[in-house]
Amino acid sequence: MRKTAAIAIGAISVLALTACAGGSDTGSGDAAESTELNIYAWAGEVPDSVIAAFEEETGISVTLDTFDSNETMISKLAAGNSGYDIVEPSQYAVQLLVGQDLVEPIDYDQVEGIDDVQSKFIDPSFDPGNEYSVPWIWGSTGLLYNIDCTGEELTSWDAMFDEKYAGKIYMLDNMLASYIVGLQVNGYPADSTDEAEIEAATDSLLEQKSLLAGYNSTNYFDLVSSGDACMSLAWGGSQVAAALADNPSLRYILPEEGGTLWTDGFSIAKGAPHQDAAYKWLNFILQPEIAAMATNDGSLATTNEAALALITDPALLENPAIFAPADQLDNADFIVDPGEAMRWFQDGWTRVKAS
Repeated sequence: MRKTAAIAIGAISVLALTACAGGSDTGSGDAAESTELNIYAWAGEVPDSVIAAFEEETGISVTLDTFDSNETMISKLAAGNSGYDIVEPSQYAVQLLVGQDLVEPIDYDQVEGIDDVQSKFIDPSFDPGNEYSVPWIWGSTGLLYNIDCTGEELTSWDAMFDEKYAGKIYMLDNMLASYIVGLQVNGYPADSTDEAEIEAATDSLLEQKSLLAGYNSTNYFDLVSSGDACMSLAWGGSQVAAALADNPSLRYILPEEGGTLWTDGFSIAKGAPHQDAAYKWLNFILQPEIAAMATNDGSLATTNEAALALITDPALLENPAIFAPADQLDNADFIVDPGEAMRWFQDGWTRVKAS
């Protein structure tokens, strides 16, 4: 699954991709070492400080383009001749990229530091052996609420179906994100591909529709913070983390039914023109002091265990919208590519949005 809204974390350099289509450098092997690296990443997920440090250490000039959905990124690669060396897919997008032969298998003889990645991101179901992706950051999808509005602490998705909050509830305007709630509130896993379970989730979302203030993937955190809404399905990340830091009345939890986890990592694009530079990038971002920049400078949860000791602000480690508490992770699911079951989600979502 994962967000279709970009995570905003201050200014980040978004350079025009003028060099991507035909740089003069060649890839790895016997050819001269590359002096360029072209990256296509989630908006806001590669801090300026990381790019600057890489350029200083390697002498390689980085061109960074950003996207706001996995589908945009996949379409760009599928069109061919993108010129990108490194891309940053979310977990289910790794499966789609591999299925379309759009990324290269990673040669771990050329990579150091993967042992520092937290165990929950090693050998995941969506990328066995991390063959095609090196984990970078992670986050969660959960429930954001304003206790001044709810008048009580919340622990369950059930609150999003409670008539006393009618007109004060937002859902993310995202199909698979909304189905997290619909499935888990019925006791089913968020990564279900069972037709009957998906239909039950659709029925729940149809029943919920009259209680909603709307579907919102842009400023829902502002609406909850102001009290215009009591709660919203929410993507953890820097925007929600900032809202929590600014407003002590806000809460962000993974409900007892589970919520979900997502992770974004770096992959080498098929036919990357600067593969030697791409491997230097993978080695660079696996260094604990660099991985820590994702949190220190980007307010994002690093996947690097060794980097945690280098986080300079303890409040970042304690912010549940960045690092979801360990005791809330037990029931959390990873959202993966639903494959042929996608048609049942799409049919149900069409009915929900049209109701």
